[in-house]
Amino acid sequence: MPQHKEQKSDLSREEAIDRIWQLAEDIDMCMFVTWDGEYTRARPLSARVHRNENAIFFLVNAESAKNGQLERFPKVTMAWSNNSSYKYVTISGHAKVTNDRSKIEQLWEKTDEAWWDSAQDPEIRLITVAPDEAELWDSPGKMVAVAKMVMSAITGAKPDVGDNAKVEL
Repeated sequence: MPQHKEQKSDLSREEAIDRIWQLAEDIDMCMFVTWDGEYTRARPLSARVHRNENAIFFLVNAESAKNGQLERFPKVTMAWSNNSSYKYVTISGHAKVTNDRSKIEQLWEKTDEAWWDSAQDPEIRLITVAPDEAELWDSPGKMVAVAKMVMSAITGAKPDVGDNAKVEL
């Protein structure tokens, strides 16, 4: 399989970090990936992105396989995808499961009622992720990206379909 060079970004480090946090917040749902000692496991979760706290929060059930995985292997990766706009973000970091009732109350949203009766439900746990590093792929949009790929196929030049930046957080 041919190896492709990663696209470089014209974004400064600070611009890339700003864009990463903004895309993660805007997209909301991410694939939350853990390691169970044998395989990686991914599941969709709604992310509560709080840049001012340098944290990403998730409300989860107390009895969940991922909670045990996080106790043994706290490193996680979260992946956000907006396929219609060709915008993607991954953030990796360290996760911890707690029963922080005040933070659960603070993060509670009306949509959480699909899973629990209220923020006081004793089955709710909080996953807090402290980000270490992140990467983004940010296209100017599907139409522009497709047009650039078509031109690339015609001319043989490599397409510039947007920014790719990897940063430590």
